[in-house]
Amino acid sequence: MTTTGEDHARALTGPWWWARRRSAVLDGALALVSAVECAAEGIPFAREAGIPASVGIVFGLITGSVLLVRRKWPIAVVLVAIAVTPAEMGFLMGVVGLYTLAAAELPRRIIGALAGMSLLGTAVVTFVRVRQDIARGDLTLGDWFVPFAAVTTALGLTAPPVLLGLYVGARRRLMESLRERADSLERELQLLAERAEERAEWARNEERTRIAREMHDVVAHRVSLMVVHAAALQAVARKDPEKAVRNAALVGDMGRQALTELREMLGVLRAGEDAGRRAAAVSLAAVGEAAAEAASRAAEAADAAEGPCLSELDELIGQSAAAGMVVDLSVEGEVRSYAAEIEQTAYRVVQEALTNVHKHAAGAKTHVRLAHRVSEIAMQVENEPPPEPASASAAGLPSGGNGLVGMRERVVALGGVFVSGPTEAGGFRVSAVIPAA
Repeated sequence: MTTTGEDHARALTGPWWWARRRSAVLDGALALVSAVECAAEGIPFAREAGIPASVGIVFGLITGSVLLVRRKWPIAVVLVAIAVTPAEMGFLMGVVGLYTLAAAELPRRIIGALAGMSLLGTAVVTFVRVRQDIARGDLTLGDWFVPFAAVTTALGLTAPPVLLGLYVGARRRLMESLRERADSLERELQLLAERAEERAEWARNEERTRIAREMHDVVAHRVSLMVVHAAALQAVARKDPEKAVRNAALVGDMGRQALTELREMLGVLRAGEDAGRRAAAVSLAAVGEAAAEAASRAAEAADAAEGPCLSELDELIGQSAAAGMVVDLSVEGEVRSYAAEIEQTAYRVVQEALTNVHKHAAGAKTHVRLAHRVSEIAMQVENEPPPEPASASAAGLPSGGNGLVGMRERVVALGGVFVSGPTEAGGFRVSAVIPAA
């Protein structure tokens, strides 16, 4: 597993300016070695300068200890190393200081300037020392060796630590950039997962609402007719046995039709539940894909279920007429086919309107009008005032108050217009217009 930015920030457990304890131990060890080196080199420096050796040792210890603050003030460490270059001490401090300076997040012009000063100082001191050695006879090489030794020594003590520091600094910044990018991607994935869960929940709610609306239409209409026929059957059972037999057959047919449509709706519901279980089993990064798959499968299952169409409208009106309702159907315009969703919605509007007539105005004459227009289909179901309470109205049909709401939701979802309300004559009218496209 990779360490995120927040985990990296919590991992800073070192004292003072150190990020980690091991970094503090490393700098302390380097400072100790540098102090010992400078103290040892301070003895010949003190002898040449004509000062006590103890002063040179103390000066070397203090100078070498500056390496302890290389992470906090790398510029100061390099400046001190350049300052003590003429004394021929602090070689470790100079190398480590240049490396730290190049690896730090400082402007390149500062790094270049200090590296150039260190290169120049080392070259000058080496040039002077080698020439003095040749003049004293310690070296028997020619004069060409003096500039060669000065250049190679300066480059050897300056170029490698600077180049290595630049590489390490670039790699460190790259890792930090990748860590920040990983944090950003993790937050984006979490946000996408939350949005996918919200979309999946919204799709499930929409599917439950649709199924509830379909079941309401199926149960309300079929069972209402069954109750009306059962009441009529009870009234004519002794007077007209043949009519009673016909009513009983109609009740059976309607019950079977209601069960068939209920099975279709429950099949869609089970398909949605199976898809939901599959979506819950996937990982967080695949929530969006699983939610889309669940919604797609639910939609395919819904499309696979055969719904009613306008060609079955005559049968629907015939069922209401068989229950004792006087229904007048008129069709205007050229009859043509529409999308399955449009025909189902138009059918359900007429079906629910007839169901409401059975519930609230039993025995009232009803007019059903269907108009096929160029770019839309219009339907209207209007019933006259109900007659005096009769046996049909004594069936006591319950009402949940969801029929008109469901019709409006269906029509508005397709971009149509739905209007319902009482008429001046005392009846009730339901009108809907649905775009044909």
